Amino acid sequence: MPRQKSTHVDDPAAVGQRLKEARERAGLSQRQLSFPGCSPAYISRIESGDRIPSLQLLRELGRRLGVSEDYLATGTAVSDNGEFLEAEIALRLDDLESAERLYLDGLNRATRGEDRGRALEGLGQLAFRKGQPREAIKHFEEALRTFGDAEFAHPSLAESLGRAYAVTGELESSIGIFERCLAEARDRRDTLEEIRFLVLLGFALVDAGNFGRAEELLGHALAVAKDIDDPRIRVSLYWSQSRLHAERNESETASHYARRALEALLLTEDSRRTALAYQLLAHIELDRSHPDEALELLQQGWPLMERNGNALERAQYRLEEARALAKLGRSEEAAALAMQISGLIGDGAPEDAARSYTVLGSVYEELGEASRAREVYELAEELLRPRNPNRYLIDVYSKLADLAEREGRKEEAYEYMKKAVGMQKAVAESLAH
Repeated sequence: MPRQKSTHVDDPAAVGQRLKEARERAGLSQRQLSFPGCSPAYISRIESGDRIPSLQLLRELGRRLGVSEDYLATGTAVSDNGEFLEAEIALRLDDLESAERLYLDGLNRATRGEDRGRALEGLGQLAFRKGQPREAIKHFEEALRTFGDAEFAHPSLAESLGRAYAVTGELESSIGIFERCLAEARDRRDTLEEIRFLVLLGFALVDAGNFGRAEELLGHALAVAKDIDDPRIRVSLYWSQSRLHAERNESETASHYARRALEALLLTEDSRRTALAYQLLAHIELDRSHPDEALELLQQGWPLMERNGNALERAQYRLEEARALAKLGRSEEAAALAMQISGLIGDGAPEDAARSYTVLGSVYEELGEASRAREVYELAEELLRPRNPNRYLIDVYSKLADLAEREGRKEEAYEYMKKAVGMQKAVAESLAH
């Protein structure tokens, strides 16, 4: 069947040649240029002229290569902004200091809205990498205003903005941006972007506790992606399924998908997500009462996290290690690690910090230090209370109730359990709207 004529490129073979030349000038392999939704194999097909990429995909490729989408599509409007390409490479190599300097230089020199938007987006990605989601949101939102077009026209920016909203507890905003991008991907019949935003929306819905719709969307993503041989897409799908089943306390199924995600990640160069996969799998194995296996997984992944994670991510990773040590009866090691970590948690976003305090409280409970456990649970409650209704408060109130009951404080236990039930109802009502 003859290929449908495209209106946004001059010639598929010429597009492929320009992409290959720009990639080689940048010193990147097809794998290094790839990203979720655009695999090395797909880049190879574009370069050979066998695929016509969407304008949005050309824009993202151009952004990463320091050229415009118009240049890739038609050979016109070559960008002379090499500092953005250099900044992108520095960011990929975790040279955050150089990346920040280059993006700030680009912002100060920008004379066009497009260049200013790219600099702001880069600063947002940098802030997100550093574990500063609110700062990232500020840059991303200003970048979108500067670009002046739809979120879907900048899929990486839209993804990071939605994820930053989720981290800070702004789940309605996160769900909204992913819903809009998913609708646009479907309208354009862009399968790769549809999978991308199905998975991201599924994650946000899991965070919101809307497991039914999350399961429906993630199941659809699996069906859409069944013939796509891209390890990064498989990672996203397996990871989302693992998160969903873990939240539903289906730990055996969650473990199965987490292992498949880890196996797929080991085929990629994504060290940070590989470390996070070890952490996710260890967390599930701890819930399955397998602390030996959890500790072994954490020790395998720690060198990757130590090199690639930000301060909060490293602290959260070590929390799981402290939890494993406590369950193994290695109390002194667990206590020392918990004390070391406790001072680092408060630097994160409030909801992230609160969830970390909840894990830390469970470590102290394992160590028999009820007063310390109660103290950090109360810290978590204080951070989460302004974000009512919040499903994580249900867990905090339940833990405080259990603690009070074990210590013989029946009335206090009853009050906390009432709060847990009330919060459960409030969360359910908020999701129904």
